[in-house]
Amino acid sequence: MKLRSTTILAVRHRGEVALGGDGQVTLGETIVKHKAAKVRRLYGGKVLIGFAGAAADALSLFEMLESKLERFSGDLYRAAVELARDWRTDKVLRRLDASMIAVDSRHMFLISGTGDLIAPDDNLLAIGSGAPMAMAAARALIEYSDLTASQIVRKALEITSQICIYTNGNITVESLPAE
Repeated sequence: MKLRSTTILAVRHRGEVALGGDGQVTLGETIVKHKAAKVRRLYGGKVLIGFAGAAADALSLFEMLESKLERFSGDLYRAAVELARDWRTDKVLRRLDASMIAVDSRHMFLISGTGDLIAPDDNLLAIGSGAPMAMAAARALIEYSDLTASQIVRKALEITSQICIYTNGNITVESLPAE
């Protein structure tokens, strides 16, 4: 799925997991908002999510994940598996045009409407239009700097905003201690 949307980036590095996203909302080729909140905290601040795609669809998925976290006592792994299964098998949900990254102190998942539930090998995930650029910048920053996870996310998204027309410099970053 080629999203023409925001950029969301997650990095686990040096005892911290950080998730960030830009604030731009576009409608076709037009920027309609500059400071949208696409990164949120769930389950008493213990889970971070970021979403890309159609806003209403993303907010629906946000609410579904929140209810699954409540159902499974904050177990992100179980909640993400259930959300991905429901998303893939439900005829209405399958039409939702969004993707999501969810992280907690132990897990990091990309969840999509095609039923994807991906945990990365290298503690980096990105979604949205600027995902390839954000991943490349984050990999370089991890390798060649002494920055924290939060600093890497912010800097990688700043770099992405200079390249991707669907990503702006109004960046939100949230973080948690990693296990």
